[in-house]
Amino acid sequence: MSAPTRETGSATTGRGARVEVRGVDQRFPAASGEVHALADVSLDIAPGELVSLIGPSGCGKSTLLRCVADLVQPTSGEVLVDGQSARAARLAHRYGIAFQAAGLLEWRTVRRNVELPLQLHGVGKAERRARAEHLLELVGLADVADARPSQLSGGMQQRVAIARSLAEDPPLLLMDEPFGALDEMTRERMQAELLSLRAASGTTVVFVTHSIPEAVFLSDRVVVMSPRPGRVVDVVPVTGEGGLERTGDVREAPAFFDRITAVREALRGGSDDTGGGRGGVEDR
Repeated sequence: MSAPTRETGSATTGRGARVEVRGVDQRFPAASGEVHALADVSLDIAPGELVSLIGPSGCGKSTLLRCVADLVQPTSGEVLVDGQSARAARLAHRYGIAFQAAGLLEWRTVRRNVELPLQLHGVGKAERRARAEHLLELVGLADVADARPSQLSGGMQQRVAIARSLAEDPPLLLMDEPFGALDEMTRERMQAELLSLRAASGTTVVFVTHSIPEAVFLSDRVVVMSPRPGRVVDVVPVTGEGGLERTGDVREAPAFFDRITAVREALRGGSDDTGGGRGGVEDR
């Protein structure tokens, strides 16, 4: 595979973007002095695209995701979702979000956990029940709709959390290491289910991970970030012309290993460019 094009500080598709990040800089006050988390990050993500953010621990990839979600406001720069500010997009329920911890409410059934965002926004009982049942069917959990979260495995709980994040049919799904706490076999099943869910819903996905194979398996493009302050140092295309085809046993395809090598080399290059950094990335 030819080396991916290096794009310092930016990652654009040239298409109409669902997410636009423009020159985002993020600094946080800290007892030991200011923490510079992100430096001049620009990124476009097209409708229907699945893009992973990968980089060393502490590089700011989760901070970038939270800027898109309007959970953190950039020190400078701009984030747009479908042409709206991140704040307007959040208020309009334009995205769903899933974290590593499923965060389900134990006193509610699986169905009622999925219904929760709809209930909070005043959707009627019949409509929210129908929507929850549709989503539970989509993630393969219709048969446990009346169970409590404690009765489910970790992977099943995470599927409920993903269904809940899709309750309001958002065009964008933000995922911050949602499979990081799962065992390897469950993690691979969840990865395959996410791809099926995305194909069925057409949702755009921004996915934070430490795992190079996970990023390659899931993504159309992998955005590689440097050690703190996080910058975009490379963008590795995975699918597209001459890229990975999601047929058969993808994880055994030569193109799969080519892309893993490209991401690994980009990560090493990013560390060299910035003088190294703390933390690491899973290479498994």
